[in-house]
Amino acid sequence: MPGYTGNGAQAHVNDSGVESFTSRNGAWRIRTRKLPILKAEPIEAMNERLGIPIPEMIFGDNFVAIENIKTGWTLEFNANDALDLVSKTADGMLQVAYSEEWKRDRQHHHEGIKEVVKPFDWSYSTDYKGTTHTASAEDKSVWTPTDENTTPIRIDLLSRPEPILFYDEVMLYEDELADNGIAMLSCKIRVMAQRLLLLCRFFLRLDGVVIRLRDTRVYVELDGSTVIRQYTAKEESYDSMQAKLQAMRENVPEAFRDPNKLSPLLKTVESVMDKFDVR
Repeated sequence: MPGYTGNGAQAHVNDSGVESFTSRNGAWRIRTRKLPILKAEPIEAMNERLGIPIPEMIFGDNFVAIENIKTGWTLEFNANDALDLVSKTADGMLQVAYSEEWKRDRQHHHEGIKEVVKPFDWSYSTDYKGTTHTASAEDKSVWTPTDENTTPIRIDLLSRPEPILFYDEVMLYEDELADNGIAMLSCKIRVMAQRLLLLCRFFLRLDGVVIRLRDTRVYVELDGSTVIRQYTAKEESYDSMQAKLQAMRENVPEAFRDPNKLSPLLKTVESVMDKFDVR
């Protein structure tokens, strides 16, 4: 069962499939939900709401949320808000031969869509960093820019062999891009006694074109009130990455399916860090 590690820590699951875990000091609550892919009616509703055809595998009921119990402040990751940031103009499209093939394939799968698919980024690339909720509409607190020197993500502490009290991995969406690669967005979260780390990762492999990673990391010291968020975008042409892997004598097809192996080899094109004080 997700969240149980055999060390006496276990999450609670309610009737709606939401699994929740509260930190030992009672300050933070982590909630996740993993349900099957949406059925036809919710899919059509999401198509209408977003204005674009949605991915083949859409887990629209899934989410990961980090909540400060005292203030009600919450940072949530869900598919709908992530897809709403996908470019809905021709400027955001990957202009490659696969585009028309993808359109034909998607119209076949969504016969209820009578109109021609409008231009949009059919790779489903998103720079989603989560959705912030506050307990009061009057709360004007905002994320403020910071840097690694001021508020670092303590990799040294995360690397310690401490018991993991809660862990979960939640898929938000996935699409095979008409058999020309893969686009997927997922979240992983792990909680130790004193800190937590969340990784929301968008991974794109468009065969013959591009490899793309967009990572959002969220770090919280559970005895504190500061939430640190780091967004990193990496990218490399498919051919360049293939050449790097071949030079390393890697199994190229296998490596192309492993974002963790690809990440150190990709060029960083954007890196920003901000923080939120929930007091």
